Amino acid sequence: MSTATATARPGEVLADLLPDSRVLDAGLVLGGAVLTGLAAQISLPIPGTPVPVTGQTFAALLVGTALGAGRGFLSLALYALVGMAGVPWFAGGASGAGGASFGYVLGMLLASTVVGALARRGADRSVLRTAGVMLLGEAIIYAVGVPYLAVVTGMSLTAAIAAGLTPFLIGDVLKAALAMGLLPTAWKLVRK
Repeated sequence: MSTATATARPGEVLADLLPDSRVLDAGLVLGGAVLTGLAAQISLPIPGTPVPVTGQTFAALLVGTALGAGRGFLSLALYALVGMAGVPWFAGGASGAGGASFGYVLGMLLASTVVGALARRGADRSVLRTAGVMLLGEAIIYAVGVPYLAVVTGMSLTAAIAAGLTPFLIGDVLKAALAMGLLPTAWKLVRK
């Protein structure tokens, strides 16, 4: 990292502090997809729901905030496309489109883009704003994932909320709390 890029400027995300290079950008996009795929393997089934608790939503939101909207979108698009093509890196080693939790993957694609755009506006530099951005990202994931779950499984929307949202709320608060510590701390280290 050069001295010129070590100081954060308005409109930057963490990845912008690295030397500007298309090769590096491609590596960051690939790395974000791989990180999300690996985090999806941290998967705990919950009785009564086809949707497990995973690390992939946390990874997807971190990828979006650290890489920005464009690279975050490309990372999650790559993650989704490669998983649809058969690489078993969705939750619990699943792959392909159409599973009960695939709507959450689509929601992560949208959420990483939104949180990346907000991070570019400095929303990841303080504890409270980071919490708000992470919770907004989670809400976007649910806004896509829960209706998709209802359609694919034939559940009512109320049942889909009970199976695909309610059991995950405590974990989402914990993920937001973790991000509240990680992202602002990373910015403080960069500023030193």
